[in-house]
Amino acid sequence: MKKDLHPSNYRLVVFKDMSNEYSFITKSCINTNETVKWEDGNEYPLVKLEISHTSHPFYTGKMKLVDTAGRIDKFKTRYAKK
Repeated sequence: MKKDLHPSNYRLVVFKDMSNEYSFITKSCINTNETVKWEDGNEYPLVKLEISHTSHPFYTGKMKLVDTAGRIDKFKTRYAKK
């Protein structure tokens, strides 16, 4: 294998689904500025997700509308005049 191909800064990171407050911890090298206190009492970097396997319709079998940025309202107001 080639040397220095993969990043060397893997660490434990908490990923949090903001639509249903589900969190999980795994190893990652993603950069983040936020931290969160985990169940074990330690503090880990936090990455906020809009959707995960607990809220995605493919995995849940339910159609759930996740509108985090108000995109649907913007669309309706933009095309309501026409």
